[in-house]
Amino acid sequence: MENQTTAPQEQSEQSTEVVQNNTAATEVVENQETNFKDLIPEDFREEKSLSNFNNMEDFVKSYLHAQKLVGSDKIPIPNKHATDEDWNEVFKRLGAPENPEDYKYNLKDQELDNQQVSEFNKAAHKLGLLPKQAEGLIKFYNEMNANMATSQEDAAAQAQLTTETELKKEFGPQFNKRLDQAKKLAVNSLGSEFLENTILRDGSRLGDNIKVIKAFSELAEKLSEDEIIKGDGSDYMTAKDIEKEINELTQEGSAYWNKTHPNHQKAVQEVLKLRELLNG
Repeated sequence: MENQTTAPQEQSEQSTEVVQNNTAATEVVENQETNFKDLIPEDFREEKSLSNFNNMEDFVKSYLHAQKLVGSDKIPIPNKHATDEDWNEVFKRLGAPENPEDYKYNLKDQELDNQQVSEFNKAAHKLGLLPKQAEGLIKFYNEMNANMATSQEDAAAQAQLTTETELKKEFGPQFNKRLDQAKKLAVNSLGSEFLENTILRDGSRLGDNIKVIKAFSELAEKLSEDEIIKGDGSDYMTAKDIEKEINELTQEGSAYWNKTHPNHQKAVQEVLKLRELLNG
């Protein structure tokens, strides 16, 4: 009888211990943080595309998003064996025009050379440029040219000022006459367009270059009797010619010295004019 009363009590105590152990194990599992990488099959754990996931929720979201993209219009990227035709097909699907003439630009404030634009369109079409890309390149090219033109104008103006300053020091009172002579001879020899549009390395125009002007000025002095130097109705004289004429007009016994001579005043005025011309 004693054995019958003690057996059920021992079984009850064992059941209680099992329940307590299961509860403790559950709490341990609940409190233990799950490592997402451990859930990935061993053969795929080193995949780089899975390294960005830290939990199952993010992985599932990414998978569902990828599934939605299946069937959408995708453009395959050609590999290294792709032909020009393969690439052209990609460019067309991205929006490249069918023909070079189909490029249209909204450049109202910029002047375009039709021939240059036509050649550019051919190159753009061959390269598969999209209309927006082609227009961006044309704008960049025009702005670059405009900036270069402005820089050239500034450099030419500065060079012209420097040349003028140096020649004034060297020519003195004869500056205007010698500069005019040099320019006439240079224009008749080389042409105004060539002198104006030829830019030298120092940024100066050929017609404003100090060495060129001095060379033509010296040549003009030697050719002072030539019609090229005289120009249209402008009879230029060298300094020696002026001095010679002054000496002739002021020689002893001339009208210049005789106040009663009818040509006295005319001779005085002419000598005065020649001296002004000589002294600039």
